[in-house]
Amino acid sequence: MTDARSIVYFDATLTPNTALSPRAFLIIMGLVGGMSFLGGLMFLSMGAFPVIGWFGLDALAIWYAFRKNFQNLKEATTVHITADNIRLRHTRPGREPREVKLPTAFTRLSLAYPARRPSELRLSHGPTAYVIGRFLSPHERKSLHAALDIAIARARAERH
Repeated sequence: MTDARSIVYFDATLTPNTALSPRAFLIIMGLVGGMSFLGGLMFLSMGAFPVIGWFGLDALAIWYAFRKNFQNLKEATTVHITADNIRLRHTRPGREPREVKLPTAFTRLSLAYPARRPSELRLSHGPTAYVIGRFLSPHERKSLHAALDIAIARARAERH
């Protein structure tokens, strides 16, 4: 006989979409570096030698922006739903993981559409609300909302 409280109704890890593979990153950085070098040589041949350094700084700034973006892609949110509780665990690079447990019976799920920002998927209990899936597209948030709504309804039905 299975214990109803040990049944997992939803278990997913949400991660940002990757826009660029490591190989594509190397190709783009090669193109940026090559164009910066050629542009710098062109200005150097005209006698404007400091410009080559600025082209190098531009290429370095683009590389740094890509690296920071790749670092942010390591962000992840885990949602685990059982009849007893909903466990949220959020990890970000360079920060301590945050974990919270909410009682399934009293947790509210909402998908808000603020006027000036993208939609927000919230799990709330009492006065505290947790926004999940900030990095998801609006369509993905709607799909996740529907899946979470079904899982929470099934978990609540199991308690009775």
